[in-house]
Amino acid sequence: METIITALGPDNVGLADPIVHFVTGQGANIEEIQMYNHDSAALFAMLLRIALPAGKYAELGEAMEQIGQRTNLAIRVWSPELRAQRPRLALWTTHRTEPPLALLRAVRDGRLAADIAVMMGNRPACRGLAEQFHVPWHLTADEQGNPHDDQMLALLDEYETDYVVLARYMRILPPATCWAYAGGRIINLHHGLLPSFPGARPYHDAFASRMLTYGATCHFVVPELDAGNQIIFQSTFTTPPGMKLDDIIRIGQEDNEPRCLVEGVRRVVDREVRLHFQRVVAQY
Repeated sequence: METIITALGPDNVGLADPIVHFVTGQGANIEEIQMYNHDSAALFAMLLRIALPAGKYAELGEAMEQIGQRTNLAIRVWSPELRAQRPRLALWTTHRTEPPLALLRAVRDGRLAADIAVMMGNRPACRGLAEQFHVPWHLTADEQGNPHDDQMLALLDEYETDYVVLARYMRILPPATCWAYAGGRIINLHHGLLPSFPGARPYHDAFASRMLTYGATCHFVVPELDAGNQIIFQSTFTTPPGMKLDDIIRIGQEDNEPRCLVEGVRRVVDREVRLHFQRVVAQY
């Protein structure tokens, strides 16, 4: 049984030892291990991907909870096989309504084999969508849009989230969030073609470069912003010479970006691709 363990907490010595010792003692095969020490935040983070013998999942969860209490680590145990037929998604939003609406419609129409467990936003723009589709909604930011990251993590756990989808969520995730749900569990829509056009204004940058092809990128999230090696899917559209930038942005936002996000999420929930050692690989 493929299982991912993430551990996060104040940096100290010997934090990985009890986790690794327990899983190997249970006969698990370690397929991937990554450890990070973010000095500026005094943060320890670890990702462990294992092949767990059948029937050991519940015991593993109980043991990790006990280890977490002893080491002051927040340890999460998750397997993509638990709800492989219909994983639970959390949608994070800011201003744009088109990407989350496309996902909600895809689930409703049976084109996406998943359930939207919760929607959150650092702005209230998408609250009406959540209410329309009867999805729980949480505004998780202050009046200036600064997100309450700890609250968002707690809500992900409360709603038993399998995958987090950043549906034009226009905030950079802190390292703690990235590693709490590491291993290919956070999916982002970037409104430009990576790696050529990262950043907040990819349409403007492509237009300044006299591009006639524009696009969007669906990718897994890792701590390095728009790193480029985690691309799940890209979609493009071409424009005639002389088209105004406003018209290009409108086509991208209303048609291309939603289409890109739905297809990218579909590839993940259908388990066609996964993230392994920070690179996208085909799932066999």
